[in-house]
Amino acid sequence: MKKVYIYSCLLILGFLGLSQISRAQDVNYSQYFSSPLYYNPAYTGINTGLRARFLFRDQWPSLPIDFKSYYFSADIGDRNLPGAGGIGIMINSDSPGAGLINTLQAALTIGVRVPITSFMVAQIGVKAAIIQRKVNWDDLVFADQLDPKYGAIYQTSFIPPDANSRVVPDFAAGGILQFSNEPGNITGSLGFAVDHLFKPDVSLLSDGSAPYPRKWVVHGDAVFSAGAGSSSSMYGGNSDPLMISPGFVFLNQANLNSLEVGLNLLKFNIYLGGWYKTTMTGNTNNAIALLAGYRYNFMEDMSIKFIYSYDLQIAGVMQGTGGAHEISLILELGGFSLFGGGNGSGSGGRGFVPTGRSKGYGPLECPTFY
Repeated sequence: MKKVYIYSCLLILGFLGLSQISRAQDVNYSQYFSSPLYYNPAYTGINTGLRARFLFRDQWPSLPIDFKSYYFSADIGDRNLPGAGGIGIMINSDSPGAGLINTLQAALTIGVRVPITSFMVAQIGVKAAIIQRKVNWDDLVFADQLDPKYGAIYQTSFIPPDANSRVVPDFAAGGILQFSNEPGNITGSLGFAVDHLFKPDVSLLSDGSAPYPRKWVVHGDAVFSAGAGSSSSMYGGNSDPLMISPGFVFLNQANLNSLEVGLNLLKFNIYLGGWYKTTMTGNTNNAIALLAGYRYNFMEDMSIKFIYSYDLQIAGVMQGTGGAHEISLILELGGFSLFGGGNGSGSGGRGFVPTGRSKGYGPLECPTFY
């Protein structure tokens, strides 16, 4: 009976994923600060240098079939690029249909920087992507395959469509206002983005419709440097101030709202944080995301970060699902440039050029908290 029950669940999930009119939300990462290009392409090159980010999410591990998502991005900020912003790539993969439906997105992102004052900059970004949605028909179980006693033992009469995948273009746009005080010990940003601008249709059925609903994103954060030093000294020197970073991200997609708000701390290269997450609409689900991590500095302007977070369900129908695990790995090469002098110092040459604030960094060009 348990086997038949699992097959029935798979059948229902498969039907939901292939229905003539289908709507769903994109995966929502708890470590949104570790996957910035996924939420807003304006993050592309927001700070000078090269940053590569890897993130893995395992959601609801206590269920018979969990949901796994993978994220990778790399972006370069070089103020000698046309537009003085940056370029980047992003790849995101997840399985919204219990492993039966797989979605892959590959994108190119571009950021353009618009200086306003010495301590305020606007950055605009666009994303051009392709989305591939693929269904594994062989793993679907249909009603005519089931026997009340022995489970799925019969051959199905279902004839799958000729196509088992769909590839469509997708676009996103966003903007960020970045600001700092004159000493540079307080920085912050406020951003807005919209994804799936033209609602790409990923239905595999000729008479079906499965448009991606637009996703609206509003986010903000601040970084406070407490104690000796400033945010610019976090990569070297004797001072090691406590870094405090509150933030939030609000998402709206398909008439569903979600909010994530919390606080991260950094001291002695150790990250600690806590975030509250709520879906706000529909069947409300509340969770607390707790995180810890470590940053290792190879040298000035070169570091690697490891951050782990766990979603603890505290209310809603998702209690008992095992929450969610997330692991992120971030490589930063703060002095890397494509055209030489990526920090505006005019040092010349390409590749990795060790730099510091004394060689051209302003308050808005210092490595970010994350």
